[in-house]
Amino acid sequence: MIVSLTIVRYPKIGVPFALLAMALHRLPMHSQKGCSFWQLLGSGRKGTFDLYPDWQQWAVLACWDDRKSFDRFYEQSFISKWWKFFRTEKWTMLCEPLQSHGTWNGREPFNVPEQVGYQGPLIVLTRATVKFKRLKTFWAHANIVSNILNNAKGLIVSFGIGEMPVYKQSTFSIWENVDDMKAFAYQSPEHIEVVRKSKEESWHKEELFARLKPIAAFGTLHHADPLKGLITFDEL
Repeated sequence: MIVSLTIVRYPKIGVPFALLAMALHRLPMHSQKGCSFWQLLGSGRKGTFDLYPDWQQWAVLACWDDRKSFDRFYEQSFISKWWKFFRTEKWTMLCEPLQSHGTWNGREPFNVPEQVGYQGPLIVLTRATVKFKRLKTFWAHANIVSNILNNAKGLIVSFGIGEMPVYKQSTFSIWENVDDMKAFAYQSPEHIEVVRKSKEESWHKEELFARLKPIAAFGTLHHADPLKGLITFDEL
């Protein structure tokens, strides 16, 4: 299995068509050969959960049977032609699931045997559906987590993405190595306290946590490659 995240930036004049794409692109994604799971996503203005959307930036997360299936989508699909027509800037990360637990809209998208012992550059995907009665509490703590994450040792870049504003949110973060990610997750007192509260007070209706190995990246965002000179890997 290969997982792709393609982040797309529309020119300002193209924002109405970006919104339209969230509806129109569902059918071609549903019928895309070799794709077992997909989500059309909006983006926050910060690198993590954010109440304020970036109307120019959108994303597609998908699981593919193999690299050939992804390449066919990226080069030939209606969606790729749409992106080209509206002169979008796009950046793609391809990765391989290492471990995952939880569900996304009732499904387990990265349902593969857990791989242990990997110590290289790492991607962490967290996703949650927040209970409506816990929204105020969740967002009261969101900036704390955002500030800790953005200043964490070993973080290369992160993206805030989600299907729905306010209550369906995800973070896609890329780390230099496993140890730095673990230090953020398990040694930061502020982060530990937020996690403790979220479990004790049951903030989430659904959660998913996955670790993935980066295997390829290409394209640009804001006219630059976010990973240039920071990660080296062999493309499939």
